[in-house]
Order: sequence, then C-alpha cells, then structure tokens
Amino acid sequence: MRRNAGLFVAISLLSGFGSSAMSLVAGIWTLDLTGSTGLAALTGLCVYAPVLAGPWLGGLLDRAPRRPLVIAVNLGLAAALLTLFAVRGPGQAWLIFAVSAVYGVSYVLIDAGETALLPSALPPAQLGDVNGWRSSAQEGTKLVAPLAGAGLYAWHGGRAVVVLSAALPILVAILYATVRLNRTPQVPPTRRHRGLRSGLSVLFGQRATGVPVVLAAVSIAMSGFTTAAIYTIVTTDLRLPTTFLGVLTSAQGAGSIIGGLIVGRLLAGRGPGGVGVAGTLLFAVGCLARGLPWWPVTVAGAVVAGVGLPWTLVAAVTAVQTHTPSALLGRVSATANTAMFGPLVLAIPLGSAAVHLGARPPLVAAVVICLTAVAATLHRPPDADREAAVLHGRRRPARGRG
Repeated sequence: MRRNAGLFVAISLLSGFGSSAMSLVAGIWTLDLTGSTGLAALTGLCVYAPVLAGPWLGGLLDRAPRRPLVIAVNLGLAAALLTLFAVRGPGQAWLIFAVSAVYGVSYVLIDAGETALLPSALPPAQLGDVNGWRSSAQEGTKLVAPLAGAGLYAWHGGRAVVVLSAALPILVAILYATVRLNRTPQVPPTRRHRGLRSGLSVLFGQRATGVPVVLAAVSIAMSGFTTAAIYTIVTTDLRLPTTFLGVLTSAQGAGSIIGGLIVGRLLAGRGPGGVGVAGTLLFAVGCLARGLPWWPVTVAGAVVAGVGLPWTLVAAVTAVQTHTPSALLGRVSATANTAMFGPLVLAIPLGSAAVHLGARPPLVAAVVICLTAVAATLHRPPDADREAAVLHGRRRPARGRG
C-alpha cells in the first residue's frame, strides 16, 4: 500500500506542476498575441467554467471503467496541448481558449477519478494521510511551477511550455497504469441512482458528507471573495509595493504545505467533520489577521489561512471517499467538486464589487459567514442521517464510526 500511496503523491506532483505552469502561460501567451488583458483573463474562466458541469461529467466515471477513463483523459489532454504548435499569431489565439477548456474538463474528470480510485487502492485508514500529502504536493508545485513556466516561456516561447505540459500527462497516465487496485468489480449505478438528483441526495442527505463539503465550499468561496480586499490592504492601507502580494502567496502556500502534512493525523482523531470545522475557523482567523494594519500580522494571517483552507478540502474529499457507495463515487465526487469550487464564479466578482466599501468590510463579512457556517453545521439535526440511510437502502452506521 505504501507503493500506491507514493504513486498517487507523484501523480499529484506531476499533474499540479504541468497545470500550474500552463495555466499562467496561457494568459501570458494570449496577452502577447492579442494585447488584450480581458482576453488573457478569459483563459482562466475557460479552465474553471467546466467545474459547473461536474455532476454530469462525473457520471461518466460511474458508467465506464474508471482507471482506463482517467488514463484516456490524460492522453487526450496531451494530444490537445500539442495542437498549440499551430498557434503562430492572433488568428490562432482561439486554440488557447479551446485547450484551456479541455484542461478544465480534464480537471473535473481527473480530480473525481482520483477521488474514486483511491478507496480501491488504499485502506480507509490511509485515505486521510494520502489526501493530505497530495494536497501538500499540489500546493508545493504552485510555488515553483508558475515561475518555471514563465521562465521557460521567456526563454523559448509558448511551444517549450507546451512540450513540458504535454509530456507530464503522459507520465501521469503511465503511473496510473502501475497502480495496484483491488479486484472488486465496479458495479454500475442503478437507474434510480443516475442523474443529478442522486449525486446531490447522497452528498447532502447525510451529515457525514454534507457538513465537510458545505464548510469547504464556504471557505473556498470566501478565499475568492477576499482576494480584491487583500490587494487593497497591501497597496492602499499598508502602502507596500504590489510585489508584496507574492510574499503573501508564498506564505499561504507554505501554510498549505504544512496543513496538508498534518491533516491526516487530525482526521484519524477528529474525523472529517471536526477537521472541517477547525479548518474553517482557522481560515476565519486568517482573514481577520490579514485585515490588521501591521504587515507581519498580515503575513502570519496568510500562513494561518493557508493551513485552514486545505484542511477543509481534504476533510471533504475524505468524507466523500469513506461515506459514498462505490457505484456512485465518481458522480458524487464530481458533484462535491462543483459544490466546493462552483461558488467562486460568483464570489470573486462580488468581492471585487464589495471592496468599493473599503478593504476591511469584505474581510469582516468573510469571517462572519465562516462562523455562521460553522454554527449552522454544528446544530444540524441528526435525523438527516437516518433519512439518508433509508433513502439509499443502507443501515445507519454505528455512532462510533465516521
């Protein structure tokens, strides 16, 4: 099982490095070709928009063999990236948008596919640790990959980044092929378990999955909502250069790496619900600290928020893996990703508008929303679990589990 754990961490490293490098370069490349900052920003929208189709894309993972599908998606992504060799001027800029959209679709399928495959590759007791290590690996690549991608682009242009980004999914596909899975057959979902409603009912019909996913969704949404406020705090209130934002990004990334390394032990002791609550509270403390008028506290707040945010995400992913029927794991995993990351589409522009009221009101609002979410989830009646168990034809687990 250690071999499988190492393979999944390596997969996260390679996937995270390639996607982080290409995501930044896609915007730079578009800006150089068109001279339009608006079009450059749209490349990011193409990447994140497909997450809204997660429940439907995730259904593919429940109807087809999961490992072959994930391998095929990685190979298809590599082939799509190679089409960027045809980009020679502004007339071919549309190819960058198309490939960015393919990246977005592949994110949904691969993320949900990994979540669905892990329970077949690892014992339940190791899921929390490995999910935390994967989170740390992905956050670590975000500190290095964008700089490496930008440097490679400046040195040899976009095609050099294309070669690197296309080679990595091929390596990832090879690693997936070497993962040892148990021989339990993948049971296709029944007709009544197909469709969007089935994924939502499993995800939010039981406290064990609903609470961590809601807490992760709120925390992630508030991270986007406060982005513009943090920019204003740095440039206007603290009167620091914009390059200081890089310091905050690195500080939050360092916190995320630390948080990912220790979250497995916390999950073993507190469970996904308890870790989700702790992560949301830490993120709220980080938001409050970043609004104080002293830059060392702002940096410390970024570290604290960086620890808390992956705790909420890892708790939600682990809860889905351990409390979802195998036949529905692909659909429910993708639905969870949509629930957690979809609100960013609204949170970011709302935060950009709210900053006109001042830098601190959005941060205070984020703290209040996080605390309200924690209070609401702690007071959710336990009858929802019993109803979910009846709905899905399963016995309610004993109180000491999950």
